[in-house]
Amino acid sequence: MTDAPPTPLELDGWRHVYSGKVRDLYVPADTPEGGRAERMLVVASDRVSAFDHVLSPGIPDKGVLLTTLSLWWFDQLAGADGGRSIPNHLEPSRLLTRGPDGVPNTPDDVVSLIPDEVIGRAMVVRSLDMQPIECVVRGYLTGSGWAEYLAEGTVCGIRLPEGLSNGDRLPEPIFTPAFKAPMGEHDENISFERTVEIVGAQRAEELRDLSLEIYRRAARTAEARGLILADTKFEFGLDENGVLTLADEVLTSDSSRYWDASAWESGTTPEERMASFDKQIVRDWLAANWPAPREGEPPRLPHEIVERTAARYRELLERLTG
Repeated sequence: MTDAPPTPLELDGWRHVYSGKVRDLYVPADTPEGGRAERMLVVASDRVSAFDHVLSPGIPDKGVLLTTLSLWWFDQLAGADGGRSIPNHLEPSRLLTRGPDGVPNTPDDVVSLIPDEVIGRAMVVRSLDMQPIECVVRGYLTGSGWAEYLAEGTVCGIRLPEGLSNGDRLPEPIFTPAFKAPMGEHDENISFERTVEIVGAQRAEELRDLSLEIYRRAARTAEARGLILADTKFEFGLDENGVLTLADEVLTSDSSRYWDASAWESGTTPEERMASFDKQIVRDWLAANWPAPREGEPPRLPHEIVERTAARYRELLERLTG
């Protein structure tokens, strides 16, 4: 069953504690059962998900590509882009350095903690108290937002101007949170008011404001490289001092929609405008070949779809990191 928890790797020095749709989480092997670990190992697999289902086969080298891009973005948001430093879950004493190609290197003392089997697709991170809110920011109208707009004229309850088309830029980026669901269940789009009920007013405002700040910074970086960051999602946790901290993956092909800017400018149809560098190829194929309500086992992805998706992931990494 594709939605069953995957069989985790056995990694020397680490104990598996959780698997999500794409990532596997480990704590040091000597961590007491039920105890809190100071650090964790986050391993990105080659699994691919769409419509809250894990699909087969995976995307070759996807885990490495996602991890490399996340590390690059964490580095940018730590101040490499000239902005203020956004706290992230990488240990402060193990800040990244950049090689001659501009791509971050993982320091030797961190590499020594990562088992050989997962080198290149794993991050050693600090343990955080994760927030139950998936922080989605949309700068363009597409995906589930477009479907809601057609029906209601809103996105997550936010009223938008009339007459927008699929793929249009929004007047301002909007924060459209979701409540994170367990594996195999659907994430629930929620209003900001519902977010306040879940985490409190002050925390909800912090999540919204920080998400919008990161999106705007990342969108400027992408634009300078001929790319549009249409939307993205972030996850945050609290560190031992209660500081809101960026975690998990960030601004990857899995968590974001990236489009080619020149295609968007010249395109006349949604398909022409949304020349995407993400898993939209997978979403589109699955939508066409496994219609709603999408029950039971998803169909197997064709080789062509897998290869095209892998190529777009690689091209995005190359265009962003130079």
